Amino acid sequence: MTESATKHETILTVKDLTTSFKINNKFYKAISDIDMKIKRDEILAIVGESGCGKSTLVNSIMGLQDPSETKITGEIDFEGQDLTKISEADYNKIRGAKIGMIFQDPLSALNPLKRIEDQIEEVLICHTDMSKQERRARVLELLDQVGIVDPKRTAHQFPHQLSGGMRQRIVIAIAIACKPDFIIADEPTTALDVTIQAQILDLLKDIQKENHSSIILITHDLGVVAETADYVHVMYAGKIVEKGNVDQVFNNPQHPYTRSLLKSIPQVDSESDELYVIEGSVPSLQNMPATGDAFAPRIPWILASDHEENPSMHKLGHGHEVRCTCYQDFYFKEESDT
Repeated sequence: MTESATKHETILTVKDLTTSFKINNKFYKAISDIDMKIKRDEILAIVGESGCGKSTLVNSIMGLQDPSETKITGEIDFEGQDLTKISEADYNKIRGAKIGMIFQDPLSALNPLKRIEDQIEEVLICHTDMSKQERRARVLELLDQVGIVDPKRTAHQFPHQLSGGMRQRIVIAIAIACKPDFIIADEPTTALDVTIQAQILDLLKDIQKENHSSIILITHDLGVVAETADYVHVMYAGKIVEKGNVDQVFNNPQHPYTRSLLKSIPQVDSESDELYVIEGSVPSLQNMPATGDAFAPRIPWILASDHEENPSMHKLGHGHEVRCTCYQDFYFKEESDT
């Protein structure tokens, strides 16, 4: 396959994905009716507040949910294989080899009792037939690739001896050890200072270009999205409420939730000293509404008749979609007073 053909290849297709968790012997939907596609060489950002279902979505793709406490329906087609129908053994052949995951908290993701070189080497032992000498050489190569200044010294250290930024680089090294086609980065810059955040994001973009891999970037930081992603899916209460490329979503946001998120970002040139705050909070799993627009209670000044009873996605053109017709009648509360 030529590079140009490969570049436009769809690597992951998710159709009607619903994940429910069991609470007191009853299942509650954490995410529902998720449809998404990502092509090779693309970075797709998924944004939303905590509790919107972002991590549930990627954990469902990775097969990390407890099957005894979780019910998953729909399709997750990865390179022509439906991941919802494969065995745990087959999943283990994919995780780490074809799909790499960068976890949100590197200190929790890393084993505190193992040296860094042993933790990176573990992936190579599972998925390659490299000799020990080749694996050790690959570990040093990976540490250098992720920007570790002294790879040999760091390889012999334990996680607690490293800074937060270095631990995040180690987690990235583990995720890319086998040059996966697809990488999931779950809040990769959380708790890092701004300078280190920028370095980590630059590193992810470099890796993506070098390996022609696809990346799903989970974040609540819209600034990160603007600088890094090609496409954006905005999630609220377990559903995608808006999707499009970065330019469409940032410069022409439509859904009330997307517009509210963008309005809540501090603006240097703003004349107001007050930050915009979205009323209310994301509903809990047990209180997730079965019908109607879940965001409606947070914009009570919009008429109930402006919302759909069962909100669906509406195409706005060129890949830009929005859920529910309420976007046509939405305005910010303070606008009615001017």
